[in-house]
Amino acid sequence: MDASNYRRVPLGVVAPRDADDVAAVLEVCRARGVPVVARGGGTSIAGQATGTGVVLDFTRHMTGLLELDPGSRTAVVQPGLVLDRLQEAAAPHGLRFGPDPSTHSRCTLGGMIGNNACGSHSVAWGTTADSVRELSVITARGQRLRLGPGWAGAPEGLRELAEGELARLRTGFPDLPRRISGYALDALLPEKGADVARSFCGSEGTLGILTEAVVRLVEAPRARALAVLAYTDESAAAEAAAGLLPLRPLTVEGMAADLVPAGAGLPTGGAWLFVETGGQTAAEARARAEEIVRAADVVSALVVTDPTDQRALWRIREDASGTATRMPDGTEAWPGWEDCAVPPARLGGYLRDFRALLAAHGLRGTPYGHFGDGCIHVRIDFDLLTEAGTGRFRRFSEELADLVVAHGGSLSGEHGDGQARAELLPRMYGEETVRLFERAKAVWDPDDLLNPGMLVRPAPLDTNLRFSVLPGRPVDVVFGYPADGGDFAAAVRRCVGVAKCRTATAAGPAVMCPSFRATGEEEHSTRGRARLLHEMLAGELVTDGWRSPEVRDALDLCLSCKGCRSDCPVGVDMATYKAEFLHHHYAGRRRPAAHHTMGRLPEWLRWAARTRMAPLVNALARVGPLAGLGKRLAGITPERELPRLATQTFTGWWRSRGPDAGAGGAGGAGGLPAGSAGDRPAPGAGDLPDPGVGDLPEPGAGNLVVLWPDTFTEHLAPSVGRAAVRVLEAAGLRVALPPTLLLRRGAIADGRTRAATALLAARRARVCCGLTYLSTGQLDRARTVLRRTLDLMEPVLRAAVPVVVLEPSCAAALRTDLPDLLPDDPRAARLSAAVRTFAETLERHAPHWIPPAVDRPVAGQTHCHQHAVLGDAPDRRLRAAAGLTGDLSGGCCGLAGNFGFEKGHFEVSRTCAEEQLLPSVRQAPPDTVILADGFSCRTQLDQLAGVRGRHLAEVLAEALDRPAGGAE
Repeated sequence: MDASNYRRVPLGVVAPRDADDVAAVLEVCRARGVPVVARGGGTSIAGQATGTGVVLDFTRHMTGLLELDPGSRTAVVQPGLVLDRLQEAAAPHGLRFGPDPSTHSRCTLGGMIGNNACGSHSVAWGTTADSVRELSVITARGQRLRLGPGWAGAPEGLRELAEGELARLRTGFPDLPRRISGYALDALLPEKGADVARSFCGSEGTLGILTEAVVRLVEAPRARALAVLAYTDESAAAEAAAGLLPLRPLTVEGMAADLVPAGAGLPTGGAWLFVETGGQTAAEARARAEEIVRAADVVSALVVTDPTDQRALWRIREDASGTATRMPDGTEAWPGWEDCAVPPARLGGYLRDFRALLAAHGLRGTPYGHFGDGCIHVRIDFDLLTEAGTGRFRRFSEELADLVVAHGGSLSGEHGDGQARAELLPRMYGEETVRLFERAKAVWDPDDLLNPGMLVRPAPLDTNLRFSVLPGRPVDVVFGYPADGGDFAAAVRRCVGVAKCRTATAAGPAVMCPSFRATGEEEHSTRGRARLLHEMLAGELVTDGWRSPEVRDALDLCLSCKGCRSDCPVGVDMATYKAEFLHHHYAGRRRPAAHHTMGRLPEWLRWAARTRMAPLVNALARVGPLAGLGKRLAGITPERELPRLATQTFTGWWRSRGPDAGAGGAGGAGGLPAGSAGDRPAPGAGDLPDPGVGDLPEPGAGNLVVLWPDTFTEHLAPSVGRAAVRVLEAAGLRVALPPTLLLRRGAIADGRTRAATALLAARRARVCCGLTYLSTGQLDRARTVLRRTLDLMEPVLRAAVPVVVLEPSCAAALRTDLPDLLPDDPRAARLSAAVRTFAETLERHAPHWIPPAVDRPVAGQTHCHQHAVLGDAPDRRLRAAAGLTGDLSGGCCGLAGNFGFEKGHFEVSRTCAEEQLLPSVRQAPPDTVILADGFSCRTQLDQLAGVRGRHLAEVLAEALDRPAGGAE
């Protein structure tokens, strides 16, 4: 699969190392009549990067930038080079490659040449064909050609073909900036320089295999400004776009309100044009933007000059290809008519007719895209799961093709024809020109070996649909999947293949996908895993369902960082899918040792605390042979040291404070007022007391907050809990701990094993977020733990008291996993809504408190779950108020709870840490505060860099205790 609606199963995949490998593949496949398909990043929208023969994957080895010559403004590239790598190399010379598709972080130059890709700056710098000087290709019959202008490299017969059809080449091709459909045979006209390389662009791998390219670079503006122009609707924006072109903007992009998230900061309106300008100075760029604002007839406007703010707005536009796959009501929408183009001056009228055609077929879609070039992107809510829906898809496609032609347009304005549109090319070009395309294909590839079924003699547009193999009924699953109607297959279908997860470096605060960046393997990307789950559900290739070792092995290196939940444009949540899979995969089977040790970590740590074994466990964990044996039996990698257990737990310290400790005076075993449910024994086997007993004070009474004693804070880092109490009380908040229940031996009757019952007996039942059970797929156990937690938290929920969770991964589990795992329990949603991070608590419930001045720079990492689920804006504001300057890095620390401790994961774990976290810490000045709110992040820093990371609460508490003006 690629990013289209199509699926074709190849015989195999070859990753060539050089042109000789490519020639060898072609020789073998030609001898056996096996088709060959060239593939780059696999982000094609129309299905042309899929094939039933051998797929040549250029993203593994042929990825080089062979030469960059600033003097001639050219670069020599291999087909697998990712566009962003070329841009990074050109930038120090003030240069760039002109075309820039929204997939620039993962699309390859070979794929861009194959599709004649464009991007948002095409109004200034044209298409990829405008940036190509020479191409080295190998034909299906093994000829090595160097293509260029003046008939350079033309295969035998091509010149005769073109010179015999000059009239048709001059009159049969629409003249518009985004004509990508069909073969660009008009580039062979003598008045256009008989440019064979330009004619080859956009041929979708059907004429020859590219092995090297010489491309042109353009001068990059030193400064940019962005004029955001607001209009009443998309048609008004479209009609205005062409009038701005004489002012020579760099981009004229259009979006309607449907795709813009709340709080995006855009000027008031129903649709917007993003018009970028450039200049030698910031003032010049801004002046040009303001000139555009004055020339435009707009509802309102905004000029943005700050680069960070510009990037945030451009991310909305770049992510639209993913966000458009879900309608506002959650209905799925699909490509297929993603990028038709018409003359820019006719775009407004075309959009009105397009909307009317959608309505006539009962379909919906949200157009956006390159308004300055007349090119529209749209995802449409086709029903591609039923025969009737597929029939409507065909009828709509045929009528839309006629509508585009009526407006003088091209069926494809950027992504190529592939299988989605090639069948309809006769409607655009006429039968005679399409036969000319077939003759050209025969000149280049007489055996029809290269990507057959594309462009000429195409496969029908409604065959090979990837949805047809999926089960028609929902799969029995544990999580609720509320955003997907409870349908696991629909959740897996979220992945549309735009492959943002294949980005080689994490930009800014982004996290997704650390395992792919560590290994470079498609199966370790979010997309690769989603595709394997798709095949598991289909049952054709992966035939053993939930027992599949292929899916298990691909998911094994998923760190459950949840980065895809926020960074994937369509919100794929691979951490949840992994937990679901592991639950089914190991149902009734022997689990790995790590699932019993680290997966049930809260139980073992409570046992060690209750039996006062922490000192002995700490000692044994550091005795050479014995420690090694213990790690091996526990499934822990030998490279890791086990964290030290606290000799006094956080709640032990809390009880030792006494009833009058702290600003709030809340003491006792559970931290609730005397007589609460926390001090009462369980009345009988398996029973819990009436949750009405021991209600908390009324909401807001004494500014009460409940501090969640997560497993890590309780047993491994109680200093964080103590610091949090110190700061919260200093801010005027009353702190309590959640209720607990004293369980007698035999009081647990949840149907589990005797060993589990014995382990849990005669102790206090405490709240738990279930994180370790979730990450190891022990979902039955997780639900049991979470239901007990909800029982204990009943008085807290009834009193509507905020719940402060210090560990970001635990907060994220309560915020998202809890309601998804127990969707039928309304208390789950209430607890989820009550969860606050440490910084959120201070901002919301102690808004007038001024933190102590630390006045030092910071380094470290935003926790991946904080980034993906919780958000870090309150943390940034709290740091700024305390004088903690600088930003934390993105990415993932690589330890990720149990992941980095499990056998076989150490190298990937270390590679993830070396991407952003460890370099940021090593480069920090000596007086820098190393912040890491997650226990895993702090452990990784300690074990791999010998650096002590601290929770923000610890830093603030230390500043509170420091004498005024005193040194640390």
